[in-house]
Amino acid sequence: MDRYPQELLEEREYLKSTLSVIQKELLTEQEKLSDKKRKVIESRRDMWENTGHSGRDFTRLTEMNQYLFEVNHQTGSYYNTLQQVKKYKKIIDKPYFGRFDFKEDGYDLVEPIYVGLHTVIDSATQQVLVYDWRAPISSIFYRYELGLAAYQAPLGLVAGDVQRKRQYKIQRSELVYFFDCNILINDEFLQDILSQNASAKMKNIVETIQKEQDTIIRDRENDLLIVQGVAGSGKTSVALHRIAFLLYDGLKSNLASHNILILSPNALFNKYISQVLPDLGEENVVQTTFDDIAGDFFAGSVQLETRSSHLEAIIQSQTESERNERTDAYQFKGSQAFVTLLERLIRYYEHRLIPFQDVYYNGVVVETRQQLKNRFLNDKIGMPMAIRLARMEKTILDKIHPVQKERLKKLEAIVATSEGHELEIKPFSRLLSMKEAKAFRERLRAFTRIDYHKLYQQLFLQPKLFFSLARGLNLPRDIERIITATAEALKNGQVRYEDCAPLLYLKLRVEGSHLFSDIKQVVIDEAQDYTPIHYEVFKILFKDVKYTVLGDYHQSLERQVDETIYDDVIQILGVAKTIKLFLRKGYRSSYEINRFARHVLGTDEDSLAFQRHEAEPHVVPFPSMGEMDEAVLQEATSFIQQGFSSVAIICKSQMQAEQVYHRLSRKAPLRLIRPHEGTLEKGIQIISAHTAKGLEFDVVLLYGADKKTYGNDFDRRLMYVACTRALHRLHIYHTGEKSPFFPG
Repeated sequence: MDRYPQELLEEREYLKSTLSVIQKELLTEQEKLSDKKRKVIESRRDMWENTGHSGRDFTRLTEMNQYLFEVNHQTGSYYNTLQQVKKYKKIIDKPYFGRFDFKEDGYDLVEPIYVGLHTVIDSATQQVLVYDWRAPISSIFYRYELGLAAYQAPLGLVAGDVQRKRQYKIQRSELVYFFDCNILINDEFLQDILSQNASAKMKNIVETIQKEQDTIIRDRENDLLIVQGVAGSGKTSVALHRIAFLLYDGLKSNLASHNILILSPNALFNKYISQVLPDLGEENVVQTTFDDIAGDFFAGSVQLETRSSHLEAIIQSQTESERNERTDAYQFKGSQAFVTLLERLIRYYEHRLIPFQDVYYNGVVVETRQQLKNRFLNDKIGMPMAIRLARMEKTILDKIHPVQKERLKKLEAIVATSEGHELEIKPFSRLLSMKEAKAFRERLRAFTRIDYHKLYQQLFLQPKLFFSLARGLNLPRDIERIITATAEALKNGQVRYEDCAPLLYLKLRVEGSHLFSDIKQVVIDEAQDYTPIHYEVFKILFKDVKYTVLGDYHQSLERQVDETIYDDVIQILGVAKTIKLFLRKGYRSSYEINRFARHVLGTDEDSLAFQRHEAEPHVVPFPSMGEMDEAVLQEATSFIQQGFSSVAIICKSQMQAEQVYHRLSRKAPLRLIRPHEGTLEKGIQIISAHTAKGLEFDVVLLYGADKKTYGNDFDRRLMYVACTRALHRLHIYHTGEKSPFFPG
């Protein structure tokens, strides 16, 4: 007998009762919110009216602190209630998406467990109607089929039997359909979800989390979790859901949103993912890029090349030799061999280059040159050089006359307006004049201050020193050219991208850093874009943290790498517990686009295509650029009219993207996307291939894919990145001879 009609009535009744509870709880929270808003306003008015407003009214500081405590308490309470209101408003359209019936060992009761974005509890009865997808018991929904199952509860392992698994499609608070399934996430349901158009922000994937993805999201045992995932396997989405899980679970580990840092490839990608965590109920996670970190540390003291500018320079190289010089320099300066070279430079500086000298004061030797050097080198705890030298300077100042010491401390402020002026002080011994004091300070700082930029520059301006320190290391064949090009750029005040990480490493090794002392969890996306020296920098910046590292070595651009890059990461970061996991199935693109992209890459390794069948990619030749422009614009407009939300015209370089935009924007509304500005929206967008990495679009139109434009291994990897951005349609346009990487 078909029980579906009866079960449909039961499911509709359960949805109705759940929505009723949500409406009731929402109304209660809204009433609380109004009351708490009134209390916040009153507490702030009371503080203003009943406390002194002068910063010098110290007698009322205690009273002000009491009022301030009350204001902060009321504000925090208001914010928490506001979050509850937002949560109920968010889930009222779709309170849950799954269910499993669970019979715990030792009990006769079979309990239906509904799974949704957030927990729903009836405050009148304390009955849990919906469990948050991050709750321990919800892991059963993602990890087990029918039969034996278990989950890790706070008090220990709970085992039992899964007797039913059910999935729902609920839209606008209405049950569209449901079905029972024996597998993790039914393929038809997954097809339905993944067939939707890409939105302007990354998808919330809680409804379609697969078993291997759930393992990554809920891992709490490892200090370093490495995920190698093929294009479109959901690496970044999984990482963001992992953050949401860790924060949900963070009540036990004292983890808050400001303790988590996401390292993204560029500012555009930061904006792209910025709405996902609020959708999952989490906000205020620190987001940054390596470019931003380097910019903060160097604070405008040098002209830094960004990663996107670096890639543009490689793409725009006029000759193969010029391109190889940049890629070879990037690989060498990012290598462990170059880290060794920098360590030798630091040691050489410590032992040979610091200009220690005897320190005199008032005709008496305070410290001899040899005493200073011996004390400096007697470092048994690995203290950064700059700190050791600063402490040495303080020790010297502590030994001179206290009045003179005070004069030297004030010198920085006084010297600009009081050069040569004598202070009216009469101690028992002669004071140095201001001019003498300034000279004393300069002699002292000649060996207690380190110019790390000048030290790095010295390495390349003195090839003899370079080769002496590099003895026994594996150097690239064109090392002389790399040395010359680097020296020239540094002399002009420019720091190429491949020098940013080495220079930052040198600065951190010399000075140390406490900038990210609050960070406990670091998520590194596009891990293949970072070299060993980047990870050496991360090791210094992020102390005593846990890492989630996500990458795809197939999408490495400047260098051809394989799975061994993760072995370097493990060795460098040196954390206690490490696990390496793989996501081999791509869900973003259709089967046909996935197959095409694998042909472009020239490998089927580690890649399984999801069986969502759509139109085959098209490779279309044109006799002229003008005709190609017309066709691209016409097809882009047609795809928008067909209902596709986002169409990306992907060019090889940013320069080409700018040129195409200026030609086409006069004829149709287009948006030009740049790496460090703008946001992704619906419509037709023009973007460079390297900027598009990590993003997704309903339709990709690859512009100008001829043999001259895409002809070498670097171009092959760049083309693979471009092709794998497409969800539903991929069209390739070219003039002249087509790229050799296309099939057929």
